[in-house]
Amino acid sequence: QVQLVESGGGLVQAGGSLRLSCAASGRTFSRYTMGWFRQAPGKEREFVATISRSGGSTYYADSVKGRFTISRDNAKNTVYLQMNSLKPEDTAIYYCAADSGPGATTLSGYDYWGQGTQVTVSS
Repeated sequence: QVQLVESGGGLVQAGGSLRLSCAASGRTFSRYTMGWFRQAPGKEREFVATISRSGGSTYYADSVKGRFTISRDNAKNTVYLQMNSLKPEDTAIYYCAADSGPGATTLSGYDYWGQGTQVTVSS
């Protein structure tokens, strides 16, 4: 069982930056591939980024590539999402998720989810 708690969301102007954090409970954090997803109002939850267990491999959605960076600190049981050059279309609730498998870009590939943190980007 893994419990995930996101933080770091807020209101930011377009072009600004935010760093989201996701703290995981338990001693097995390094066994999980981690991912970030987001859900905008009236839209389905979508993949944002994923990072391998060691942190050595990452993958991004095209919409955030070059602007967002996913990273993790296994000693702190935490995964991060650094978001730069934010756009109004990045406005959403952002969720972190843990995958006991090799990693995925689909919701069904993840076993545990956080409660989400709101990110609002004003124009």
